[in-house]
Order: sequence, then structure tokens, then C-alpha cells
Amino acid sequence: MMLFSRNSNPLNPEVEEKIKKYRRLGCVVPTRKMIKTEEQIEGIRASSLINTSVLDHVAQHIRVGMTTEDINTLVHEYTLSRGAIPAPLNYEGFPKSVCTSVNEEVCHGIPSKDVVLREGDIVNVDVSTIYNGYFSDASRMFLIGDVSPERRRLVDVTRECLEVGIEAARPWGFLGDIGEAIQHYAEKNGYSVVREFCGHGVGLQFHEKPEVEHVGRRGTGMLLVPGMIFTIEPMINMGKPDIFIDEENGWTVITEDEQPSAQWENTVLITETGVERLTW
Repeated sequence: MMLFSRNSNPLNPEVEEKIKKYRRLGCVVPTRKMIKTEEQIEGIRASSLINTSVLDHVAQHIRVGMTTEDINTLVHEYTLSRGAIPAPLNYEGFPKSVCTSVNEEVCHGIPSKDVVLREGDIVNVDVSTIYNGYFSDASRMFLIGDVSPERRRLVDVTRECLEVGIEAARPWGFLGDIGEAIQHYAEKNGYSVVREFCGHGVGLQFHEKPEVEHVGRRGTGMLLVPGMIFTIEPMINMGKPDIFIDEENGWTVITEDEQPSAQWENTVLITETGVERLTW
């Protein structure tokens, strides 16, 4: 009889043999910890359903004149009403329950009563949820009022980048397949990809391995194995890819040229036949 430690995940023999085959070929393969059990997957699915409902709740209320602190209140109160916890709150010192990134802010924007959503703004609302100890993570872009065609196109193409990234995520493929698909699509459309921030494993913790880069080369990087759960969350800039972190708050990431940026994020599960989107 084969014994497994508390943290190990016994795999079905066919998956085990495939992993061994790819390892012999010199491929980078995931650790057992990165491959979720059925029980863990069900827990992460339940968390993801709440996470999606939080974003739906924001979508019903977001409007011109609202502050980003108002969004934080919506997210915080609704998450608690579902018996869940907002994962960003107090995470490594982050002071709010959600990230709100407006216009040239790439990610990790801190909600504030001083930031008012105005006609023509684009804003990313990044929601992460803990439910019964399981984590999920997703973000959406929102168009505030009458948005210029240029900003609208950036938001649309960024969502398409997410879609081509998800389409490229297949069992027994590689993380580099995802990065290449996103990078090619973004650059073909005249945009640049932020390289300093990437997707990540999620489920048992807020941020787990592997890192999921949004640039890359097909056939490289870690092997994708059924049971892996991670985010794909391309950050696409209208101008150059260069960014900086706001020195005042130590969190908010901003484009160096102050051109707009957009991001869409989903949590996905690699299955035996393809990919399952856990969040929307």
C-alpha cells in the first residue's frame, strides 16, 4: 500500500504516469500541492460562486458619482452577507476589502472616499473571497457613463486577451501557451502587456504557485495537469508596458506614461478534457 502524507494528493495512476513521462522528458511539472483534490475543487467552486455574485452586485450599483470607497462598502457588506470573508482586507497590510483601479491605475488601487467615478472613466474592480477556508479571485472592468471609443476598445481587447488565454489553457499543455496567446493578441492590436504582475495559483491560499505570466513562448513553462487551479488576469496598457508603484500608499500600480490600462481576471480549473471557468 502506498502511503501519502497529510498534504499530499494521491493521483489516479494514468495522470501519475503522464506526469512521470513529462518529467523524464525534462519538463517542469507541478507539485502534488498544486493539484487539487475533488473535495478541494468543490470548496473552491463554492467560493467562486460567491465571488461572482459579489461582482454581479457591484455591476448592479456602480455609477457616475459613486466613490471607490462606496464600492468597497458594497463588496464588504455583500461578502459578509453571504457568509464569506473579503480576502484582500488586511492581506499583507492592504487596508480595504477590494481593489479599485481607475484609468491609468493598473492594479491594487486602494478605495477612497476622495476618488469619485466620473463620466468616461474605466475602472477595474478586483474581488477575492474566502469561503469555508477556500479562496477565489476575479476582476471585471466597468465603463462609467459615456466612455471614449479608444478606452472602450482597450477594455474590449483586454477581455479578448483573457478569452484567448483561457482558450490556450489545456491539459498537458504548458503555461507558456497561455502567455504567448495573450501577448500575441495584445500586441497584434497595438497594446502592450504588463510584465511585472501575473496570474497565480489560488484555492487553499490567496496566492499560490504557479505564477501565470501573460507573455511567453508556446511549449515552455510548467506542464498543465488536471486539478490545477489558477488565475489568468492580463493587464493591458494603451501605451507602453512600463509601470511604477505609488510611493504614497505603497500599493497602487500606475502606468509610467499615464495612459489607460485595463484588466480582466478569472479563476480557472484544468480538467481532463479542457478548462473550466470557475469565476466570471
